[in-house]
Amino acid sequence: MFLTGTPPQCQSKTQAFLDQEHCLLIDGEWVPAASGKRLEVTNPATGEKLSSVAEGDSEDVQRAVFAARRAFESGPWSKVTTSERGKMIWKLADLLEAHLDEFAELESLDNGKPRAVAAAADVPLAVDLLRYMAGWATKIEGNTLPISVPYMPGAEFHSYTHREPVGVVGQIIPWNFPLLMAAWKLGPALATGCTVVLKVAEETPMTALRLGHLIQEAGIPDGVVNIITGYGETAGAALAAHPDVDKVAFTGSTEVGKLIVQAAGQSNLKKVSLELGGKSPNIILPDADLAAAIPGAANAIFFNHGQCCCAGSRLYVHRSQYGEVVKGIAEHAKSIQMGPGMHPDCQMGPMVSQIQQDRVCGFMNSGLSEGAEAVTGGQPGEGQGYFVEPTVLINTRPEMSVIREEIFGPVVAAVPYDDEDQVIAVANDSQYGLAAAVWTRDISRGHQVAKQLRAGNVWINCYNVFDAALPFGGFKQSGWGREMGHDALELYTETKAVTVQL
Repeated sequence: MFLTGTPPQCQSKTQAFLDQEHCLLIDGEWVPAASGKRLEVTNPATGEKLSSVAEGDSEDVQRAVFAARRAFESGPWSKVTTSERGKMIWKLADLLEAHLDEFAELESLDNGKPRAVAAAADVPLAVDLLRYMAGWATKIEGNTLPISVPYMPGAEFHSYTHREPVGVVGQIIPWNFPLLMAAWKLGPALATGCTVVLKVAEETPMTALRLGHLIQEAGIPDGVVNIITGYGETAGAALAAHPDVDKVAFTGSTEVGKLIVQAAGQSNLKKVSLELGGKSPNIILPDADLAAAIPGAANAIFFNHGQCCCAGSRLYVHRSQYGEVVKGIAEHAKSIQMGPGMHPDCQMGPMVSQIQQDRVCGFMNSGLSEGAEAVTGGQPGEGQGYFVEPTVLINTRPEMSVIREEIFGPVVAAVPYDDEDQVIAVANDSQYGLAAAVWTRDISRGHQVAKQLRAGNVWINCYNVFDAALPFGGFKQSGWGREMGHDALELYTETKAVTVQL
């Protein structure tokens, strides 16, 4: 169902920000790209120009890394107490919360997602993450260790560990949750005392740039956070390969993640953390409450237009319930109101770009040509933007690309099964291991299935549940390390062991 009518205009302050000449944030100053080039930003709901930003490249990355290194080693950041760091991060959260409406509009216009979703989820989750990490700034602790050295009988020692910031961090974030991913990356890096060069996705730079202004307003010193807009092939690659970057943190596709690992190894063997792709299985057991499982499975794939690395894109349903579940999810898909994200009734916006729309439609066409059937959807959506109909595929085979590869769109393949052990094996038969879910009335059984699923995040009778305290990351080719929670602090610290002979 495509929404008609003209969506409301954004607030004047949002439009005023879009109309600015956006530059790079380097060492506390907003500066143009060294090349003078600019990059056009498109509204995916219309295909029209939204704004433009500086097109940074390797020279700009060099300047940003230099600023971050200076701020880390000799600048004010190393002299800021942990308590002061925490207060600055908390103030940033307060400022973001105070500008919630503006950020929700920017996210909707830039990314395409419904403004209501950005206001209810993306911005509040980013605020909560920053506050959570602000609290950790004063709680990064080491340990005292009793040691005995066999080859030095009678000697006494005092040994302890100290956790120190890893240093200058290059952070590369994706376009599907631009503000939230910026918060996921910046929060733990700042809490641990690192300095940052943040490379934002070329498709969706607006909320990160606006956040840059709030970072300055929060009192975070110059050079601690530097923001680069530009293409991944130039600015992103230069950041991953830079010899004076101590760590790179990347969220995006598995293919690009492998390139980043290569670049890191060939430069200075910098540390790497990766949050990559997924092809997540969603299993409905025969005893599941279908009144909860059907809308839950629909949310698992259609949330954020399916542009979600943990989307439940492989749906496994016991044969006894298969017809009812497929019908229910298809009806849900047909009822989704598509349109520009700024429309108050919008439930699903466009894909982020023409490239992404073509990619999703290419996967659908491939599946259909190989014998799959679309119960609903299967086509580009209406409107002048980059829309794709929410789609339910049946009659797939395990070797099809719609089963094996990450589509990153609102496309679910529903597959029947007969045996629980069989479906667990099929669910685990993937190069990915980011997320999974199981639906059952028997909680003990749910725990047993969850234990067998090879995924970093498993939901029982729910899906897409996120919290700042809950670690997020994947097994296998879904990545290295964990975002959020206490685990995220380990990505940005080094452990130093100190021993004193008494």
